[in-house]
This record gives sequence, C-alpha cells and structure tokens, in this order.
Amino acid sequence: MKTFCGRANPATGALDWVEESEEYDYHQEIARSCYADMLHDHDRNEKYYQGIRAAVSRVKARGEKVIVLDIGTGTGLLSMMAVTAGADYCYAVEVFKPMADAAFRIVKKNGFSDKIKIINKHSTEVTVGLDGDMQTRANVLVTELFDTELIGEGALPSYEHAHLNLVQAGCEAVPHRATVYAQLVESEQLWSWAQLQPMEVDGHKLLPPPAVSHCAGAHSVCDIQLSQVPPHRFTPLGPLCTMFSVDFSKPVSSAPQSHSSSFPAQSSGRAQVVLSWWDIDMDPSGSIVCSMAPSWTYPDPQSWRDHWMQSVYFLPVERRVAEGEELSLTVSHDDYSLWYSLQPDSEAPPCRPCCVCQAHLVWTRTRFGELNDRQRTQSYVRALRSVIKPDSVCVGVSDGSLLPIFAHMLGAKKVFSLENSGMLKQVIEQVRVPITKAVTSFKSISEMLIGEPYFSTSLLPWHSLYFWYCRTALVRLLTPNATILPCSATLCMVAVEFQDLWRIRAPCGTCEGFDVGPMDEMVQQSLDFRESHEAEPQPLWEYPCRALTQPRAVMTFDFLQCVPEQPIRCQGSLPFTRGRCHGVALWMEYQLNDDIKVSMGLTRPVSEEGACEWSLHRKQGVYFFRSPWESSGDGRASVSYSFTFEPSIGDIKMDFTVASQ
Repeated sequence: MKTFCGRANPATGALDWVEESEEYDYHQEIARSCYADMLHDHDRNEKYYQGIRAAVSRVKARGEKVIVLDIGTGTGLLSMMAVTAGADYCYAVEVFKPMADAAFRIVKKNGFSDKIKIINKHSTEVTVGLDGDMQTRANVLVTELFDTELIGEGALPSYEHAHLNLVQAGCEAVPHRATVYAQLVESEQLWSWAQLQPMEVDGHKLLPPPAVSHCAGAHSVCDIQLSQVPPHRFTPLGPLCTMFSVDFSKPVSSAPQSHSSSFPAQSSGRAQVVLSWWDIDMDPSGSIVCSMAPSWTYPDPQSWRDHWMQSVYFLPVERRVAEGEELSLTVSHDDYSLWYSLQPDSEAPPCRPCCVCQAHLVWTRTRFGELNDRQRTQSYVRALRSVIKPDSVCVGVSDGSLLPIFAHMLGAKKVFSLENSGMLKQVIEQVRVPITKAVTSFKSISEMLIGEPYFSTSLLPWHSLYFWYCRTALVRLLTPNATILPCSATLCMVAVEFQDLWRIRAPCGTCEGFDVGPMDEMVQQSLDFRESHEAEPQPLWEYPCRALTQPRAVMTFDFLQCVPEQPIRCQGSLPFTRGRCHGVALWMEYQLNDDIKVSMGLTRPVSEEGACEWSLHRKQGVYFFRSPWESSGDGRASVSYSFTFEPSIGDIKMDFTVASQ
C-alpha cells in the first residue's frame, strides 16, 4: 500500500506531497541504525562476554540455576553469550519489533531457540508469573541501555523497574557498575559553540546582545568524537574528577540527584567547558573495564566506536579562576540527562539551564561556531566591502545570518533580512538591524542579494541551494544587474578511505563466534529500499579519512541566473591514487566574488599522503559504496560519476561505479 506524505522540501522551500510505501519509516529506522557499529565494536563485545561468563560462574558457584534477563537485546548477541557461558535460560527483551524479529531469526539460526525467549515489549511492560512473559525472576541482569550521556536512553528508570519487578534481590548485573568522569577546561574552540563572541567589522565592534551573552543556553549535551579535538585545543583547569557511580546490581533510583567534586585549580584561566565520559565495570572487582575515554588519554590505540562517544557540556557562564583556587564542580541529573555547574561548596545546585534568549534554540552548536569563525567572517566582510556603496539597498537571505548586520556596518543605505521564522526574526532584531518579515513588505527595489547561504532545514550540502530558489522568487524585486553574493556554488567530490566510519555500513557476518547474518540482510534490505542510492550527512572532521583521488569540482550553479527549468547533468571519472575506497565525500563551495571563495568541505589542499582537513561547521555528504574497492594505486582504476540536478525537486541524483582498465 502507498500513502501520500507532506514534506517540506529543504532545497525548494515547497511543501511536497510524496508517495511513499507504508514501510518507508521502518526502512529509514533500520538503515540509519547503529547496530553494525556495535557489532563491529570488538572491545565492547569481548568485555561483555567476559563479564557474562564471570556472572554466570558466580551464580553457578552458589548452586543456583542461572536465569538471565537481557534488556535491550538487539540482535540477541548478549543472550547467546549467556547461554554459551552456561546460563539455563534467557529472557531477551526488545521493544523495536523489526529488531525483535531479527533477534528471533538470529537465535534460531545459532541453535538457541530452546534456551532464549524473545519478548517484543518495553521492559516496563514485561510480566512475571505462570501466565507471564517470564516464569520467574532472573538472577542475572544483562543490559545495553546506554548512550553517550550514559542515561539518555532511559537506563535509570529501566533499571529501577527491573529491580522492583523483574530480578531477584542480590542479582548479578552485567555491567556491574558505571562511573561518570569530568574535567573542567578552557577552550576557545569549544566555547565558540556556546556563546556569540564579540567581533570587529571595519574598525567597529559588534557585541553580542546582552540577552544572548547572559543566557545560560540550552542544557542538552553536545556529543562528539572528542578524540578528534587535540589536547592543544583546550587547557585543563582541574584534574579528571570521578563524579558519580551507579551500581546496577542493587536497586537504582531515577530521582534527580546532584554530585560534587572539589579540587584546587591547576592553572589560571576561564572556566568554560566540561569534558565528560564514562566507563563500565563488567564485574564487581573492576577487572573488566570498557572505557569511553578519548584516545589521547591512552598511550596505545583504543577501540573506535560511534554509538558511544564523549560529551561536552557548557557552563551557564564562563568564570575566571586563579591557580590554586578551591573549586567545586557539580553534576546534576534527572532520569534522562546531565548538566554541570561550578559553584562554591555552600551553594545549592542550580536548576537545569534554560535558554531565554532564543538564540540557543534556533542556532545549533556548530552554527555558533560558524558565526564565531573570525577567518570566515573576514572573507564575507571583504567580499561585502567590495560591493557595498552608500546608496546600496540589500536584502539578506539566510537563517539567522549576521551578513545583513555586516552590510549595515559597512554603510549600506538600507538592509532587509528575510527570516523563515518569527523566532529567528526576534534573535536578529536584538542587534537592531531593520527587519522585514515578508517579501511583499519591501518598499524599494533592491540591487543586492546576499547570503552565506545557511538554512536550518538543510541536511545535505546541496540543500543550501534554497538560496537559488529564493533568488528566483525575488527576481521582480531585484534590479536587472543586481549583485548576487555568492555569485555561484560548486559541488565538489573526492573518493575516500575512512579510518573507522566504514564500520557503520559494513556487514558483520560473524560476531564473537555467532552468526548475525539475518541482521546484515535486514539492514541491506532497508538500504536497498532507498538509502543505498543516496548520500548521508556526516561531520567529517570527526571521522578521519584520506583522499584516494584528487578533489574535483563536478557541478556549478550560477546564482546570477534564475533556477533553470531543465536538469543540469555532468559525468566523468577520477583515477585512484592509492588505497581502499569506501565511498565518496561531497561538499559545496561558494564563490563570493571573483577573488573570494568559502568551502563547506575541505579547508586546505589534500596532502601528498591524502590527509584531509574538513570544515568544523558544516556536515558533508557521504555516499557509501556497497562494498569497498581495493586499488593498487597504479592509476588503472578509477571511479566514474554521474550527477543530475533536478530543478523541479531541488535534489541531486548521483551514481558511482568503480572499474579497472
């Protein structure tokens, strides 16, 4: 059966009615899942296996039958480990039906159907008794309910319910314990993601509005691959603190709590940011530990994972601290999230931070970083300076952009900033720039259209072509020879070999000795439904890769002209220079004028070894090949490409093939 779905088109701005299969959402969920990443995480799997063996042995040593409750079983991997370790029976709970079905097939394929029961429910709905889902309470509790923040997937209420209703008192738990760590730091790079910084335009200071600079911001965690933030980008102001631990073998409370750690400041500086991660002890002795610490805390390479990363928290206000000053770092949490504060010991923990300026609600972390990027700002200011005149009338089209403010500061006669939402309009109004909400309210013809372009609805790099559609819609309100800045956009590509990101799409086959082929088949089926023919957004600065071809500009969009009615097509090929190709990285570059170009992808030329340096502010597109391609580097292998821009839908269809001569 087909159904019509209304979707806002991020490139054209139109509301499109799209005919979709009733299974579309199901396939999207499976295709975008992180199950492959978890199955490829050998360190995680090995530590769980060791912890499960130890827990089963301890119960058997007491002369008891081993009954396991596995909450969030996913593929059923941990339950199969438990049975292999000697468990008598396992109840494997999985709320997501497609995954529960996959677990059923995997368990059957591996010959454990008589020892493992798959229960397709949320754990809080599971019943115990003769007619219940479980015949008896379990004496071993195995779970994988964690996210980067540890508790963000509802681990605390799930454990709380399990101890009250599903497991025996004194049960064994794997993992046995989780511990959260934090370190107070000063970091210009990371703090630029939290607050709008002062900037200078043509000798004039532009200060952030007081409502923005005094706002505590949003409390939500910023989860990143902290291993890709080198230690020289921050200054530790205190030691790594053990903030709190949760013992999962005992009753757990989901009630709000606060924990503090006191220490003397290691150096003077500005307390701005808290770096945080956690580890889990798989056994009571703490001899089997799985750590989420970033790689620069270890002398040897650590296991890579994307399902659990590290957390960055921003203090409500930055505070100057002096070396030797006694500080107290406090972490507070409810049942789903954490937040940090720095305060004297005598003060009560503050309430959860809440944005009151609205800027933190409409600008993402990376958007703050982009607005604070001085080099980027200078490029736009130089380009604007070359075209702004005292009688200029400008209209700006980008979401929450500072370009109209720069134009005003550079002496433009009148500036309009078109915003897509009332909230964005209010944020920009705080800096006192004339705003008009709708195109029909213009009182004069404009001879200049400016944009970054940036739109909050953009997911993929080419979605910012919405600027082109706006330029076309505004054609009657622009003079015939109007200045358009940027004047064009270029889609660029490079074939890449990923250090680790390939794992999120690679089939697993066998995991710790168990056949998980049905999971691979389910994911591939969902990818084939649509996702395998599309690129996906990824912040490539977090995921090291090396270029296997030279970067190439493959398609240019001329903003001096209106959007054409006919498709734009291009095709070609790029020879491989080295390596194992996992796919293609794609990004946009904008030509501001004849001399100035800004890149939303590669920020420096690719090195001879293929090292890539990516923009911190925008996500790039990644088109994964179904299977990697090995190149000998003799120049005989190449990747052929074909791109088609469809103006009617604002999308770019693409296809790639790899072949040897």
